[in-house]
Amino acid sequence: MGYFDLQVNGYAGVDFNTPGMESEKLEAVCRRLESQGVDSILATVITDTIPEMQARLRQIVALRKQSELARRVIQGIHIEGPFINPENGFRGAHPLDAVTLTDIGSMEQLLDAGDGLTRIVTLAPERDPGMKVTRLLADKGITVSAGHTNASLDELKQAVDAGLSMFTHTGNGCPATMHRHDNIVQRALSLRGQIWLCFIADGVHVPFFALKNYLALAGLEKTVIVTDAIVAADLGPGRFQFGRWDLLIGDDLVARAPDSSHFVGSTVTMPKSFENLTTHLGMSAAEARLLLEANPRRAIGLQ
Repeated sequence: MGYFDLQVNGYAGVDFNTPGMESEKLEAVCRRLESQGVDSILATVITDTIPEMQARLRQIVALRKQSELARRVIQGIHIEGPFINPENGFRGAHPLDAVTLTDIGSMEQLLDAGDGLTRIVTLAPERDPGMKVTRLLADKGITVSAGHTNASLDELKQAVDAGLSMFTHTGNGCPATMHRHDNIVQRALSLRGQIWLCFIADGVHVPFFALKNYLALAGLEKTVIVTDAIVAADLGPGRFQFGRWDLLIGDDLVARAPDSSHFVGSTVTMPKSFENLTTHLGMSAAEARLLLEANPRRAIGLQ
């Protein structure tokens, strides 16, 4: 068993959120991932207009059909948005003009474009009136994850009752300044044991000391490490196009918005995440592999 990354927006020069992706480049990325011990990923498509998101999903589906290697590595799709909180900070890198309330018709259009490959949908429970889309997805066996959200604790509990079972990149997708106690990070952590909590272990999205605290509180049985990797992952400094973003990655390899107000995905890899967990958090290799290999599979029902 190798690494399983549930949130990959792109990797090593390939962006799943830009048109014109080439089969040869996708295969090269898949080979590179496998060489690094990554068995499988979920290709992640983020917020845009519904037609644009459909086009991105269809592109992934079509290229995957052309390649046995891509079918082996890309085990499914993670749709992140567009049903998220529009407020600055909570919205993160997602374009405001495309953020919207949930809509059954729009969700079904996205699922159709994904051709049965959708494994996770990230949404904000407060943007899902009556939790109708949450129930729709859960009934189809798709993992519903809260993310880019400022849902109240009651709203989160209602979503869990409707089928929500995960929280996307816990500790991120929220403003740098929030209430010191009653905030979305604390609400998510309060549901530990009920939902899977995903974290980015790059030391930037969540400082290592804070991640150590979070994992000590949440425990390891229902926690997952993801990369949230973008096109610049596993490459050096440079200029990269991720969706609508034109990013300049510096020597620190941190993907920031041009005004430095928020992150725009990450450049970390799964092997580096393993190294960070064992070196900076003092975890055993077996504990780290639980979060990087077994738990991601369990979280989406593959084990």
